[in-house]
Amino acid sequence: MEGQIWFLPRSLQLSGFQAYKLRVTHLYQLKQHSILVSVGEDEEGINPLVKVWNLEKRDGGNPLCTRIFPAIPGNKPTVVSCLTVHENLNFMAIGFADGSVVLTKGDITRDRHSKTQILHEGSYPVTGLAFRQSGKTTHLFVVTTENIQCYMLSVKDYPHLELDTHGCGLRCSSLSDPSQDLQFIVAGNECVYLYQPDERGPCFAFEGQKLIVHWYRGYLIIVSKDRKTSPKSEFAGNEAQNSDKQVLNIYDLCNKFIAYSSIFDDIVDVLAEWGSLYVLTRDGKIHVLQEKDTQTKLEACKSMLFRKNLFEMAINLAKSHHLDSDGLSEIFRQYGDHLYNKGNHDGAIQQYIRTIGKLEPSYVIRKFLDAQRIHNLTAYLQTLHLQSLANADHTTLLLNCYTKLKDSSKLEEFIKTSESEVRFDVETAIKVLRQAGYYSHAVYLAEKHAHHEWYLKIQLEDIKNYQEALRYIGKLPFDQAESNMKRYGKILMHHVPNETTELLKILCTDYQPSGDNEGPGMLEGKKANSEEFIPVFANNSRELKAFLEHMTEVQADSPQGVYDTLLELRLQNWAHEQDEQIKEKLHNEALTLLKSGRFKTVFDKALVLCQMHNFKDGVLYLYEQGKLFQQIMHYHMQNEQYKKVIEVCELYGDQEACLWEQALGYFARKEEDCKEYIAAVLKHIENKNLMPPLLVVQTLAHNSTATLSVIKDYLVNKLQKQSRQIEQDEQRIQKYREETTRIRQEIEELKASPKIFQKTKCSICTSALELPSVHFLCGHSFHQHCFESYSESDSECPTCMPENRKVMDMIRAQEQKRDLHDQFQHQLKCSNDGFSVVADYFGRGVFNKLTLITDLPSGKAAATIEAGLQRELLIHTKRST
Repeated sequence: MEGQIWFLPRSLQLSGFQAYKLRVTHLYQLKQHSILVSVGEDEEGINPLVKVWNLEKRDGGNPLCTRIFPAIPGNKPTVVSCLTVHENLNFMAIGFADGSVVLTKGDITRDRHSKTQILHEGSYPVTGLAFRQSGKTTHLFVVTTENIQCYMLSVKDYPHLELDTHGCGLRCSSLSDPSQDLQFIVAGNECVYLYQPDERGPCFAFEGQKLIVHWYRGYLIIVSKDRKTSPKSEFAGNEAQNSDKQVLNIYDLCNKFIAYSSIFDDIVDVLAEWGSLYVLTRDGKIHVLQEKDTQTKLEACKSMLFRKNLFEMAINLAKSHHLDSDGLSEIFRQYGDHLYNKGNHDGAIQQYIRTIGKLEPSYVIRKFLDAQRIHNLTAYLQTLHLQSLANADHTTLLLNCYTKLKDSSKLEEFIKTSESEVRFDVETAIKVLRQAGYYSHAVYLAEKHAHHEWYLKIQLEDIKNYQEALRYIGKLPFDQAESNMKRYGKILMHHVPNETTELLKILCTDYQPSGDNEGPGMLEGKKANSEEFIPVFANNSRELKAFLEHMTEVQADSPQGVYDTLLELRLQNWAHEQDEQIKEKLHNEALTLLKSGRFKTVFDKALVLCQMHNFKDGVLYLYEQGKLFQQIMHYHMQNEQYKKVIEVCELYGDQEACLWEQALGYFARKEEDCKEYIAAVLKHIENKNLMPPLLVVQTLAHNSTATLSVIKDYLVNKLQKQSRQIEQDEQRIQKYREETTRIRQEIEELKASPKIFQKTKCSICTSALELPSVHFLCGHSFHQHCFESYSESDSECPTCMPENRKVMDMIRAQEQKRDLHDQFQHQLKCSNDGFSVVADYFGRGVFNKLTLITDLPSGKAAATIEAGLQRELLIHTKRST
């Protein structure tokens, strides 16, 4: 009242300065800036001044006054009733007792950058002003004793809206914080009203004459008294003429309860600072109201509310004080227990649902299982799955609930809702649905989540939809399609043989999943082993034949088992066929397959198959391919096909001479008249000289029908040949004797008589002989240089040397052979195991055919020649019989 502004810090050490000469009427301290705006008087009369102080800067020890300007709107003297400043320092509003409102726009701390204008004019005193900032939109609430208006300052010309037709007294309005959506609070004597910029909000019926209204940290603070006073005395500054008891109430509007209430004597004002509320009374005392910590408040409130079963209020209170989820969950649990005990199961389950994530689900599940409240339990389990907190047991239980309730719509909704995220164990769900008989739902889940084995198992074992199962396999990737065809191929083949066979053909050649957008060749190399699918065709020989023939046509390198099975199948069909034309066709097909060359590595197996089915042509063909000529002949012998026996001997006798001997023995054992065949065999034996005549006679002696006339021609021819041979041998002997006599004479002459060399030409170059020359007793003469060039030895004639060497080799071979034969015979007689001696000589190559090489390249040493001759003698086996 003396023009001073006082500062009271937390230490309560008072300081101040002279701001005005007469008095200070209004102050406004900005919350976010060290800027203080004051209204006061420097001279008598109605002449209020507005001063803006910068508290961070000093001017002679006092705060710096950055701006001074008169507050009166126009030239009409009037009293300032209220003052407010926007936190952005761009707006300041001053209300007057005559109903005017002056708005300063721009930088309020400087005259140059701001503009002042009259925003509002009226006939009722202005009692409250408040700025509301929402995004980029700024509103100004103006309240008088008779009405409430709102101006939009973000739009040109400042449009306004009248919100209500009643007002309030001084200090009876305030702006809430964001917890109440920045609503403008106006306290009348009957109610407290809340306003948005465009409409009136809720109201609260708080009785009593309102003296002071504040908003503090979510609380509405109201100072009121019961005794009513006139609006005039209230507007005059609420200076009570007598000391009345006043009630201070602190309301929690969110939770709708009174947080604090007390009676004071003549309250001057309620101030909020340093985290506490300060109540200044006219007797000069300051009362401090300190808010208890959240936990203490909650414990006290909950215990009180729980006793009164006011759980909803306890929950709202906890939420408003931001109680953690564990604390809220405990309240929900207790509330749920309370409702459950009262028999309100529907309400209880709603509270238990709010505990999901904190309370063990089994606590709730046990309660409702015992109470047989399947509907409530289903709702709880549904929410548990929606929050992805369910395990496999919960899924099983929920699905069982659906099936017990026979609620197919809910069941479908449950399994089809989550397209992006699966909130349950799919495999468990499939098992439960299958067990309950909901096959279509189980199939849907299996297909949607790619549980191929379950899908096929249900389709084939439960629904019996074989066609659909086969279609599904055709859509699978190669590896899975292959494994499932091995597993379910027999079932599918039994019910849908044609379609199954077609799919197997594709799978084993060029498989491409149906509906796959990949281009051809993307799966190159992905071919199933056709041999592994042969067991699938059990009891389906027709489809098996079609499958195997397809594989051999399109894939020449099919596994051997494919060809083996196809051969066996064709032989079976041939053996059981009665129609001669079809049988002939099957015969040709089987023989063609045998001649394809695919059975070289499994010769024995193919032969066994042909023998089992008595496939004559196949057996003979395989014998021929395996060079089993004796088996071919024995086959004809068993069937007593005499002409065939002769044909076999003629065809293969050159490769295996013993065939003729066996044929002769075969015909000799026959008691039938086989003279014709015996004669043919004897003719070949005679031509090839295959058997001694005595052995032939002994062989035919076993046949009672074979007379001497059968072998007469053979014996005659044989004797004639032997006679001719004897004559030839005698002539040769005579020739050798004469030659020997001549040679001996020459030797004697060379020893006793002189040798005259009369050759005139060189035996090598045929040129005339010139000295020096070389002469040999054999009669050949050479130039010395020719002899040195062509001779291998100084003591041998180059011309006679090849012939002489042959003779010497023969002599040595005979001597070596004689010694080797004697040694072999001696070891054979003395050994206990004659077979081991023969095997030893065979191993050393003694009985191998001799190849005698007489003309060796020049330059080889004599020792090398001797070693070669010895080796050749050792392997010589040609021995007369």
